[in-house]
Amino acid sequence: MADDDDAPRPMSPKLHAKPKSKISASRKLSLKILLLQRAMDDLEQERVTRDEQKVCYIGDKLPPLQTAGLPMEDLQKLCKQLHAKIDVVDEERYDCEAKVIKNGKDIHELKMKVMDLGGKFKKPPLRKVRVSADEMMRALLGSKHKGTMDLRSNLKSVKKEERKEEKADDVGDWRKNVEAMSGMEGRKKMFNAAGGGQ
Repeated sequence: MADDDDAPRPMSPKLHAKPKSKISASRKLSLKILLLQRAMDDLEQERVTRDEQKVCYIGDKLPPLQTAGLPMEDLQKLCKQLHAKIDVVDEERYDCEAKVIKNGKDIHELKMKVMDLGGKFKKPPLRKVRVSADEMMRALLGSKHKGTMDLRSNLKSVKKEERKEEKADDVGDWRKNVEAMSGMEGRKKMFNAAGGGQ
């Protein structure tokens, strides 16, 4: 009995099958719903904090303007200062856009280099080339190839005109053929022509 316990047991088909899930379908569904709800709450909280940070940043960079009771000269100076700030910000925006475009091009070039190094390149379409059998044999065998592969030149030529002339002689007038074959003599000729009389 001890020997039977030490011997390896044959594997049952259940070991290779996909293991069953320990969580029921309804439990899976409820967990999925909870995860989605949590993700939606996190996204909403992130949006709110981003809006608050935006308002704080704008409040720090742009304090509220006090234009009430200012004379015309001071308003003109304030407008010139605002225009100068707008120009500086516009230059920064342009520089940032140029950097983004340059980085995008660099990323694209690096991706192409990675693809080339990996050997994943687009194969060019191949052209169809007509090569005769002789040229193919010369390319494969080199100077060892001595015969020709032109099989058509080795075929017998058949003269079709001679056959037509022979048929034309045989046909003739149909009345003569009927009279010649009528009676016992005609049947005897047909029998001899078929090779049965020898």
